[in-house]
Amino acid sequence: MFTKRLELILTTNKAETDPLSDDPRLIGRTYTIPFDRVWTACLDMIDRNRRWTLIYANDLDGYIVVQCQTLVFKFIDDFEITILLDENALTRIDVRSHSRKGRTDLGANARRIGRFFKKLDRILSTNN
Repeated sequence: MFTKRLELILTTNKAETDPLSDDPRLIGRTYTIPFDRVWTACLDMIDRNRRWTLIYANDLDGYIVVQCQTLVFKFIDDFEITILLDENALTRIDVRSHSRKGRTDLGANARRIGRFFKKLDRILSTNN
């Protein structure tokens, strides 16, 4: 498992959620919380992050696009959030993060997704 993760870190510049991922940070979330509360929490998180810029948000599509600026080199990366209702009417959120420059991100996109979900989980659990 470690070897597989190391290989991905050294050969990719993107990360996205997948229900079968070996990396727990890259498993999307399903919430029993209503869509509008999850949507609002995501937009509030984006608004509060000074290195993130909202590019597009459409609640009818359940789609948010953000530009993220890296701390050190100020690279611009893309972050896409999809929020939909699943077949059980639960709120499902999946994420994709992609670096615009370079062949490898050294795991930065997976870490970004992990931090995003950790913060979102904390916000939604305190608002219940």
